Amino acid sequence: MTPSDKTHLNLDQALDALKTDFVERNPASARQFEQQTRDMPGGNSRSVLFYAPFPLTMASGRGAELTDLDGHTYSDFIAEYTAGVYGHSAPEIREAVLAAMDNGINLTGHNLYEGKLARLLCERFPQVEQVRFTNSGTEANLMAITAALHFTGRRRIVVFTGGYHGGVLGFGTTAAPTTVPFDFLVLPYNDIERARAEIRAHAAEIAAVLVEPMLGASGCIPAAPGFLAALREATNESGALLIADEVMVSRLAPQGLFMQAGVRADITTLGKYIGGGMSFGAFGGRADIMALFDPRGGPLLHSGTFNNNVVTMAAGHAGLTRLYPPEAAAHLSARGEALRQRLNALCTASDVAMQFTGVGSAMNAHFVRGPLLRSEDLAAADPRLRQLFFFHLLAQGIYISPRGFMVLSLPVTDEAIEKLVGAVDRFIQRYRPLLA
Repeated sequence: MTPSDKTHLNLDQALDALKTDFVERNPASARQFEQQTRDMPGGNSRSVLFYAPFPLTMASGRGAELTDLDGHTYSDFIAEYTAGVYGHSAPEIREAVLAAMDNGINLTGHNLYEGKLARLLCERFPQVEQVRFTNSGTEANLMAITAALHFTGRRRIVVFTGGYHGGVLGFGTTAAPTTVPFDFLVLPYNDIERARAEIRAHAAEIAAVLVEPMLGASGCIPAAPGFLAALREATNESGALLIADEVMVSRLAPQGLFMQAGVRADITTLGKYIGGGMSFGAFGGRADIMALFDPRGGPLLHSGTFNNNVVTMAAGHAGLTRLYPPEAAAHLSARGEALRQRLNALCTASDVAMQFTGVGSAMNAHFVRGPLLRSEDLAAADPRLRQLFFFHLLAQGIYISPRGFMVLSLPVTDEAIEKLVGAVDRFIQRYRPLLA
C-alpha cells in the first residue's frame, strides 16, 4: 500500500466515522427524508439543500440559530445562502409583513409598497436609474438578457466559467444541461486579455457581457483587480451592454461590488436579502434600456403575478431602512473580512492545504494551496475534504453549506464567531495529516 493509498483510506475512515455519528444523532430527520421521497424525487425540490446520507430537516429558527427535527441547535453560518441577512423572524420584518397583510395580500393592481421600494433601490444603487421587480434572481437575469438582446439587436451573450446566474443559467466551462438555450460565449473568469480579445473578435455579435463581481456558487472567487474595468472598456468599444449580476453580492458593500470597484454597469440584477427574506428579484439600470418595458409604448412585456406582492415589497423596505442601511452593510462586511483573515491565519500557521476566499460577509473554504482566480483552479481539491469539514462543523453545532460556503448574518454574535473559529482550529489540528 502506497502512502497515497493510506491517506485515502484514512480520509475515508474519518469521513465514515463522522457520517455514522450523524446518522445516529438524527433519526427524525432520516424518517422525514424517507417520507418525502414518496412524493418528491430524492425528497427534494431545491437541489443545493441535498447531501448524503440525508439532509437535516430544520424545524425552527431564531436570530442566527437553527433547530432541527431532532432538537439539535446550530449556529447558522449559511443564512439562506446570503438571502437571510436579517436572521430568522426579525421583529421589524414580521411587523411590516403583518401590517401589509392586514390590507390584503394580492390586490390585483399597483399598490402602496412597490413604489417605495423602487425609490429606495434607485437611491441606494446609483447605477440603477429605473427598476422592475421579479420573484427571483433567475428571473431577473433572464429579463436582463432579454433587454440586452432587444436593445442591441444582437444575439450572443458572454458569460464566464463558474458563473451561476440562476437555476437555468449555470456554467462550468460550458453551459449546464438545464441552462436556457441562448447563444452563449463562455470565457475564463479573471482572464483580462482573453476577454478583451474575444469581445473584440466577436464585437458585431455580442449583445451583452453578464458577470458576477465575485463568483458565488463556484467558491467565492472575487474578480481580480482590473477585470471588471476591462470588461467595461471592452463593452464600451464593442457597443455591447455590461450586465452586473449582484443577486448574491450586492449585500457585500453599501452600493454593491461593481460600484465599490468604480465600475458602472448598464443593467444590474438584484435579489435575495433585498426582499426581506421573501421571494424576490429585480433588474434595473439605464433609463433608456428600461424603457423597453414601459407599457405606455415599450415593445417588451414583463409579467408575473407576484412581482409586486405586498408581502415582499413591505418586507424589503423595512429591511433596508430599519436593519440594513448602507452603514450596516459596511459594518457586516468588515466583520466578515476580519473573520476570514483569522481563519486564513489558522491555515497558514499550520501549513495546511486549506484557505478561505471571499469578500466581506461571504466566504468559502477550499482545500488547495496557491492563488484562486477561477473555478478551474479548484479541480485538484479532494471533494471528500469538503464533506469532512461540513460534517465536522455539524458535530460542533455549526451549520454551513456542504460545499464550504459560509455567510454572516446581522444577528450572528461575537460568541458564535469564536465558536466557529475554535471549531475550524480543531478541524485543522485533528485532520492535519489529511490536509498536507
